[in-house]
Amino acid sequence: MANARKPAVDFAVAVLVRSVVCVLQGLPMAFAFAFARGLGWLAYRVDKRHRKVAVENLTFAYPELAQDSAAIDRLVRGCFRHLALLLVEIALLPRKMHRESWRSLASLVNGGRVVGGLLERRPLLIVTAHFGNWEMAGYALGVLGFKTYAIARVLDNPHLERFLKRFRQATGQTIIAKKDDFDRLSLVMAQNGKVATLGDQDAGPRGVFVNFFGRPASAHKAVALMAIEFDAKMVVVGVPRVGGPLDYRIISEEVIDPRDYATRPDAIKAITQQYHAALERVIRRYPEQYFWLHRRWKSQPVVRKKAG
Repeated sequence: MANARKPAVDFAVAVLVRSVVCVLQGLPMAFAFAFARGLGWLAYRVDKRHRKVAVENLTFAYPELAQDSAAIDRLVRGCFRHLALLLVEIALLPRKMHRESWRSLASLVNGGRVVGGLLERRPLLIVTAHFGNWEMAGYALGVLGFKTYAIARVLDNPHLERFLKRFRQATGQTIIAKKDDFDRLSLVMAQNGKVATLGDQDAGPRGVFVNFFGRPASAHKAVALMAIEFDAKMVVVGVPRVGGPLDYRIISEEVIDPRDYATRPDAIKAITQQYHAALERVIRRYPEQYFWLHRRWKSQPVVRKKAG
């Protein structure tokens, strides 16, 4: 049985988070980013559990570095630094990104792929990963006047959920709950909606297994199923930091059309493999910006014993 939520603790945590965000927004940017560097260093030092997970994931993903512990450690440190800076950047985004300033914060690469999909009278799935600043793409599209939706898990803390949801929806993006909102999602897709989703989450033993960084990874079938059912074009997107803080590229890595798989009996797995391959390509260009701290490869295929 899950532990019961403690409303007083939830409220206190929410007050603390909002207070930190207010302080960060009031600081000169140089001080805010210095705080981020210190936070990343501290998290690396004290969070041994996630540090261990990151080392394991990176060793599998980059077997050529398996004997180079210093290189792996540099990537792990870089991952912690990136995540800490990401949190600060997200706190600053409402103050820094608007219609007149977005070009100074994010440049589009192959932007015609996304814009074309957004303007087309056909559903669109924007598939990304826990990579770079995945929150920025939807925020930026809202700033540019596009109506989009994003599938997201509801936070356990209701106060933080409302706070984060206000941020995500501030420029016009609408959040659809990952669970319990299937009817709404289906309606949006049927009306040619434009929906963003994270495509790199473990789906458990019942997921479809694809190759991701040379290792089987369980993926949700729903993304490919939606693309097929609603005839939705897919654009695989990554948002890496390419310079200093708040200096990003929104990269349209690949376009996938389910019509190309109409006659294939393995269409779901093939589409899922294709978008994972595209995500892997962009992650490999900026490896320290992927969320190696989560157990992406937790579920593995069951090895069936041969009868005999």
